[in-house]
Amino acid sequence: MLQELDILNYTTIKGKSIDQIHLTYEVFGKPLYTAPIVLVNHALTGNSAVCGEHGWWNGLIGKDKCIDTNRYTVLSFNIPGNGYDGKEENLIEEYKIFNARDIAVIFSEGLKLLKIDKLHAVIGGSVGGGIAWELAALNPSLITHLIPVATDWKSTDWLKANCLVQEQILLNSKNPVRDARLHAMLIYRSPESFKQKFNRTYNDEKDMYNIESWLLYHGEKLDGRFALSAYKELNHILANIDITEGRGDFNEVAASIQSNIHIISVDSDVFFTAAEDKITFKKLKRVKQNVTHEIINSVHGHDAFLIEFEQLNALLKDVF
Repeated sequence: MLQELDILNYTTIKGKSIDQIHLTYEVFGKPLYTAPIVLVNHALTGNSAVCGEHGWWNGLIGKDKCIDTNRYTVLSFNIPGNGYDGKEENLIEEYKIFNARDIAVIFSEGLKLLKIDKLHAVIGGSVGGGIAWELAALNPSLITHLIPVATDWKSTDWLKANCLVQEQILLNSKNPVRDARLHAMLIYRSPESFKQKFNRTYNDEKDMYNIESWLLYHGEKLDGRFALSAYKELNHILANIDITEGRGDFNEVAASIQSNIHIISVDSDVFFTAAEDKITFKKLKRVKQNVTHEIINSVHGHDAFLIEFEQLNALLKDVF
């Protein structure tokens, strides 16, 4: 069930004052305050429905799953403006108003309102993982296990470049959500994934290659459920992750984080690359001992964190 908190008199990182932010959330599994709490941050087109009938991470979260809702309280906030509450008045047209740190601060305020001062784990993939990094830097003693999956503590040049292309499509296309999704799927998957799935097969009924049909289907599906303003906002947040901004270098910030850090990469990810995570891991090892780096082996690219549940479960079993 979707629930709501009001964050009052918030000032953004860039100094913009907002009288009220509607922060919606869902709770799964054990009732709040009766079990260890796992905060799950959603990815760009995701939402707080992390498990259950329409859960987008059901392969990982649920009864008798890796994150077992028989044992844990699972909490998930919606990024304000993502449109999941269905209220048009809560969409955000000024799409550059928040960066990833703003969202971490808003989530932190939500936790305070819920009187939660300790989390067993925070896990997020893609932009959700970037927000997890930001939350850990903001509250160094809040999280026992920080689990950034297929993500990074900063937006790289490559990530910013792709987000710029996404933004230009969203601003200029006649069918912006659909067309931006077509481009996004190329960086969420990999050439080998497409070859394995389609192998140049042709759809006679639609008179196009199956890869083309599949891309158009995904574009039209997202266009039917995701607001243009939400896409522009989340894309901007994705392009603006940086836990070091205004704080010093990475080692200084990382050294303050008390959490056990479990970095999980995908070897074929061309969006948030495993190579960047390897550099991060080496830097972390200079200032922390309670850090690990594991790799999902997959042809599916960035989206493997939504596909390779057997590997993800195996990598996380000791944490949960």
